[in-house]
Amino acid sequence: MWAVLVLVGAAAASAPLHSHHFDGEKVFRVTPHNEEQVEFLNTLASNVQIDFWNPETITQVKPEMRVDFRVEADKCFDVQSLLEQSGVEYEILIDNLQTVLDAQFDSNVRATGHNYEKYNNWEKIAAWTADIAAQNANLVSRTQIGTTFQGRPLYLLKVGKSGSNKKAIFMDCGFHAREWISPAFCQWFVKEAVSTYGSDTLMTRLLNNLDFYVLPVLNIDGYVYTWTNYRMWRKTRSTNSGSSCIGTDPNRNFNAVWCSIGASKKPCDETYCGSAPESEKETKALADFIRKNLSTIKAYLTIHSYSQMLLFPYAYTYSLPENYAELNTISKAAVKELTSLYGTKYTFGASASTIYPAAGGSDDWAYNEGIKYSFTFELRDKGRYGFALPESQIKPTCEETLKAVKYIANYVLDHLY
Repeated sequence: MWAVLVLVGAAAASAPLHSHHFDGEKVFRVTPHNEEQVEFLNTLASNVQIDFWNPETITQVKPEMRVDFRVEADKCFDVQSLLEQSGVEYEILIDNLQTVLDAQFDSNVRATGHNYEKYNNWEKIAAWTADIAAQNANLVSRTQIGTTFQGRPLYLLKVGKSGSNKKAIFMDCGFHAREWISPAFCQWFVKEAVSTYGSDTLMTRLLNNLDFYVLPVLNIDGYVYTWTNYRMWRKTRSTNSGSSCIGTDPNRNFNAVWCSIGASKKPCDETYCGSAPESEKETKALADFIRKNLSTIKAYLTIHSYSQMLLFPYAYTYSLPENYAELNTISKAAVKELTSLYGTKYTFGASASTIYPAAGGSDDWAYNEGIKYSFTFELRDKGRYGFALPESQIKPTCEETLKAVKYIANYVLDHLY
């Protein structure tokens, strides 16, 4: 008996201590089959505080779309009763969110320091950026491209063999704070680059001929907040004048038909577009860096979760980009590579029609700046765990995603412009 209690205590100690507990909170999956049922969900969302996981807002819901949302404990009974009465098709994806969050740290890797198969907090990631550069000076260098709203350094790693006029691929992770698998992939990518250079033919070719600019976490303040205060935080942590609500959605804050569709002008909303394009220090630093290096950056990759998709422009319109056929062909082949490892099924296509329209995203912005290979990854899973993906899935998720990223990078290398 006592041994069990001691073990439970030890396991809990490694998990971050949060001020907000998610005991009794549920994640529902609802599938409205007609406009009337969509309208019912709209009414529900306006009367009960609902956290949309997928899609990101109620405005994006349409018939036959699977809608995942989180409900606080004291509202679950009422929401479930209303769903029953309405006759809308629903299931409970997560019965008790706290249980699933506690189980995120299920990796049997016992590590106190930085570990690639565990979720690392910002302190560990920041130290890792210095270490990986120091230990692999021939391949990695670290710079700082700005600071966050709260003053944290935005570190960027340049990965590649030094050479003259090399073209580059820019990749960022950690736009949305609660999407923990995203920064895990950026770290994994750098690890694979330095550990397989010289032995893996493709990786060696890529690093000899291209540079990778890797931004391990864009929304550092939000990421820190998910570790210390509130695991489900999404936005930045900047203040908003005239509102007590905090944060802007960084992926609605770019100058790509800004705030026109799929974004909110209300600071309290999860998809708040900010007071102006690039109002956030983080998004402005990223955009400034890309603008300054436009002549060398030939591809842009941004890593999100969840839903297992590979997306390309446009998100702000249903119109297709000029090189649609090419982007679609690349995506199809990249997804085939990804699936070959563990059979993980991905869908792919232009953002607006594949998921939902949304303006102000970094991928559309980068594409409109002239970077014609611009992709958004939505990593695992499809909602079983959602943002609470267990650590035991970090390795397989990163391994399969790496195959797709290497495919895209190799394609870009063969089609420089």
